[in-house]
Amino acid sequence: MPSLLLVEDDTRVQRFLVPGLEVEGYTVAVAANATEGYTRAMEEPFDALVFDVMLPDFSGRELCRRLRSANITTPLLMLTALDATEDKVEGLRDGADDYMTKPFDFDELLARIEALIRRSNSGHTERASKLQVGDVVLDRAAFTVCKNGEPIEFTTKEFQVLQLLMSSPDRVISRTRILNKVWGYDSDPLTNVVDVNIQRIRAKLQWRSGTGPIKTVRGYGYKLTLEA
Repeated sequence: MPSLLLVEDDTRVQRFLVPGLEVEGYTVAVAANATEGYTRAMEEPFDALVFDVMLPDFSGRELCRRLRSANITTPLLMLTALDATEDKVEGLRDGADDYMTKPFDFDELLARIEALIRRSNSGHTERASKLQVGDVVLDRAAFTVCKNGEPIEFTTKEFQVLQLLMSSPDRVISRTRILNKVWGYDSDPLTNVVDVNIQRIRAKLQWRSGTGPIKTVRGYGYKLTLEA
């Protein structure tokens, strides 16, 4: 299920977009200002970002520049009431992948988001087939995990959790995010299934809880660091 981050302070636009996108199969996180949007985009992996240009703290264009400077390459679409050509050109130069002016047609917005995600996925499929941290290699295509060339048996859920962490190294991923991504959005938020699977992954890979690559961020979630 693809995930989106919508950075929009207009509650009317939120109420219009979020239900429609969810009906189309997206999970949507909402940030009401650029500061919150920056934090969410840095901490959580999304398939696409949708930003309003006019935000209460600083602009969507500045937010885009900051994320691109931080090497966040997630496809990004800007929404704005400014329809002059120079505004669109400046937005694209700031790092946006697409630009739509308000008011917009929802079906067109949906098609543009789909195209952004499709292009992003096609450009990274081969390169991202194998993920590696130290002597551990996860092969998405073959559904295998090897350490020092030796295969290690993983359950489907363990594999998915490890894949999620390895796909976003050095970024904190919340327990809720892991739970929703791997077990689904109807999962009990009070369950400790994420922590149990993290413990099993560490044990199988012989990664110590304190010094191994998977770091615990107390009260929030986990981070896989490339510097074990």
